[in-house]
Amino acid sequence: MGTSTSSSKKKVQVWKRALLHFLLCFLLGALTGLTPMSTMIFSTNLAHNSKPKTRQDFAFELKSIPTNAQQDFSQVGNRGRLIETIRIEGSQFREKGVESEEKETEKSSAQTDAFSLFSTGVRTLDFVPRKLLIVVTPTYNHPFQAMYLNRLAHTLRLVPPPLLWIVVEMPTQSMETAEFLRKTGVMYRHLVCDKNLTDVNDRTAHQRNVALGHIEQHQLEGIVYFADDNNVYTLELFEQLREIKRFGTWPVGMLAQNESRAVLEGPVCNSTKVIGWHTNEGSKRLCRFHVNMSGFAFNSTILWDPQKWGRPTLEHIRQLDTGKDGLQDTQFIEQVIEDESQMEGMAYGCSKIMVWDLHLEASGLTYPSGWIVEKLDVILSLKKHK
Repeated sequence: MGTSTSSSKKKVQVWKRALLHFLLCFLLGALTGLTPMSTMIFSTNLAHNSKPKTRQDFAFELKSIPTNAQQDFSQVGNRGRLIETIRIEGSQFREKGVESEEKETEKSSAQTDAFSLFSTGVRTLDFVPRKLLIVVTPTYNHPFQAMYLNRLAHTLRLVPPPLLWIVVEMPTQSMETAEFLRKTGVMYRHLVCDKNLTDVNDRTAHQRNVALGHIEQHQLEGIVYFADDNNVYTLELFEQLREIKRFGTWPVGMLAQNESRAVLEGPVCNSTKVIGWHTNEGSKRLCRFHVNMSGFAFNSTILWDPQKWGRPTLEHIRQLDTGKDGLQDTQFIEQVIEDESQMEGMAYGCSKIMVWDLHLEASGLTYPSGWIVEKLDVILSLKKHK
């Protein structure tokens, strides 16, 4: 009986001893894990320094080269991304304490400068919308139609948007022109002037009136410009159009009837103020304004918001077909403005030619005899010659 009691006591002592060892190991591991690394490094350094140095120790510490980095946020990408450029002015080895202090100073100042530059850049990058350009082009079926429209379309494609090309045909809308306009890549509207040709003296006047009625009906806001397809235009012209507030004008270069010399028609300006006129045609000496139809543009709100500009009459502004030859341009302008004080001289003080009115085709040119120009969709059977 005594032997069994002593053996059970020994077993309990063994379990207690094992449990005590387990708790001690657990506490030691927990304390080791919670000990900061700096304390361990410090103790390691103490142990290392206490050792006698029998040979020279090699330091494998990689020292960084200090650089003066300047961040330039003035360069901004087309998609609004900020481009960071770094310029290295020089480098030299310094003591470790001085190097760390300068790094902290440069880091804080760079962050402050970057934030101030970034906020300034955001404030200066305000989006400025461009004015809508409403380009009106009358066209009809003639031998040079495709060439003229292609040339003008290639010019308009290079103009920054927004731009609306209003093409007006007469008397019907042709499938060829509609197909051509769809492939130009220019925003357009294809209109038709269905007026009877027997009652028309100048077809282009009625075609422009259709475009003016469309602009007035839909209250399109922008700068209206009559661009005939036979003229040649510079891209600089369309940049100048967006600077017009009410009515802008500029000189137009033209070839004389014999094509032996160039003539100039348009305003004479002192800066942006119109003080006179260039004219070389005797038929236009009685005109109030000596301006070519491609030598002016105006704000479209004049058509549908006359009260904004203080117009005395509420009548529709249209080009007249009853006037004498050469007087239609000035009669139209007289409906838009009162005098030269309401004009803006463009093209750098009216000193630059940005439009050329060229009539290079022969007068009275027609299709060769025997050509079929109507009902081209009809399929004719071929006859076999014997």
